[in-house]
Amino acid sequence: MWMECGPYMKCKITRNAAKVLKRELEKEENAGLYLRVYVTHAHGDHAHYGLRLDERREDDELVSTDKGIDVLLTKGDEWLDGVKIDYLYLPEEGFVITNPLRGNHGDH
Repeated sequence: MWMECGPYMKCKITRNAAKVLKRELEKEENAGLYLRVYVTHAHGDHAHYGLRLDERREDDELVSTDKGIDVLLTKGDEWLDGVKIDYLYLPEEGFVITNPLRGNHGDH
C-alpha cells in the first residue's frame, strides 16, 4: 500500500527546472513515471545527486512540490530530505541538485 503525498520529506523545484521537467513528464512514453532524485554517492558532509524518471517502489516517499510535480525520494534518506532541483543555462546548461539543509549548496 502506497503512502500518500505528505509533509514528511521536502523537495524544492525552481521555475526553470519545472519547465524542463514538465515537458519531459508530459511525453507519452513517460506516462505513469515519476521524477526520482537519488544519491549517486555521499562522502564527508555532502552528497552528489542524480535524476531519472522511474516507477514508484515500496521504499519511496512521494513528495508534492509547489510546481505541481511529484518527486520520488527514498524514505528516511537524510541526504534527500530538503533537496533543491534547479536548471541553469550558464555556465553550462543542465540540472543542478543541491541540499541546503545538509550544507550542500553546489558541486565542488
